[in-house]
Amino acid sequence: MPAAELKSNGEVVVSVRGLTKVFKDFWNRPKARAVDNVDFEVRKGEVFGLLGPNGSGKSTTVKLLLGLLNPTKGHIEVFGHSPRHVQTKARIGYLPEESYLYRYLNSRETLDFFGNLFHLSKGERDNRAEQLLEMVGLGKTQTRAVGEFSKGMQRRIGLAQALINDPDLVILDEPTAGLDPIGCREVKDLIIALARRGKTVILSSHLLSDVEDVCDRVVIYYGGKIQAAGTLKELLAEPDTLRITTPVLPRETLERVLEIIRKDVSTGEVRVDNPTQNLESYFLDVVNKARAANETSGAQSGARVAEYLRGGVEAKPQTEKVLDKLSLPSAQTIPETKISVPVSERKLEGKKLEALTQPAENKIPESKPALEAQPVDLTKADEKLSSLLGGKK
Repeated sequence: MPAAELKSNGEVVVSVRGLTKVFKDFWNRPKARAVDNVDFEVRKGEVFGLLGPNGSGKSTTVKLLLGLLNPTKGHIEVFGHSPRHVQTKARIGYLPEESYLYRYLNSRETLDFFGNLFHLSKGERDNRAEQLLEMVGLGKTQTRAVGEFSKGMQRRIGLAQALINDPDLVILDEPTAGLDPIGCREVKDLIIALARRGKTVILSSHLLSDVEDVCDRVVIYYGGKIQAAGTLKELLAEPDTLRITTPVLPRETLERVLEIIRKDVSTGEVRVDNPTQNLESYFLDVVNKARAANETSGAQSGARVAEYLRGGVEAKPQTEKVLDKLSLPSAQTIPETKISVPVSERKLEGKKLEALTQPAENKIPESKPALEAQPVDLTKADEKLSSLLGGKK
């Protein structure tokens, strides 16, 4: 059940009415209408998705909510105040699309720096930094400068800095960009945990599967305008198609069921197939088996959500979502027969993926002989220097 449905109150955290942003050129002429008369509300404990193609106005909306841009027209309230209100900013955690970090600081120094901006005590900064680094899987890379990190590892430390102040509103712009499937799953689990604690999350992403797994409501932008809005159940339901899922039936029983269904179905195709795992679940299963026999020097799978972020609330990963049923290892999946009217066939080339994920043999690159020092002729340099100083050649 989505987190928003578990709440009894409807406290509005973000209110946007008639929001418009027009960018102008040097001569103050309208150049681009990035956001055009947008209205929406985000309530406490809700995971709210901003969707749309590139250039549709999502990032501009996020910057307006953060007070980084001034609207051309319209009204924005965050916790009942202007986005530029200083005390309001202290309650917001923000992960930008690109992580802007001090490349010569290590992971712990980075979190200590951002924690100091929120006037956290030294003990509190150290405690939270320890929990966050373990949570994002960087506990064993604390002494490496973040400038040496891969993009995925930079996203992990960026996510940690966005949560150092235990924010009430978390704004995530493409949080899974550059992350491996394990990191993506952990970020989704974290978002669900934050919502269960009563935090509000605004998620902007191009990965629709991520949005579908965690969001309660979404708005879809195009051309700066909201083209569709609502809960995922409202937007994704197909009232003209019915799916029936049962355990494996005897052949005779299945034939009788199909005969009855075909009598009442005048149009469309009746198809019977077997359910499969999704690719994410299969990938995680293969990697978990490989991890038992191999180690990695990169980012590791993170631990549980940081204690201070949980606030005593235990969140079960992907609770009560279809992804839970699909994420079981193939050996534990209960075989079922699915009757759908109609449903598209899917095939998973598991053997190819497993072959690609096998660890490669460690090969030591052949060392190249060092270049021998060559003598340098300094005669011409001496002559040039002598002429500049007015001496004889």
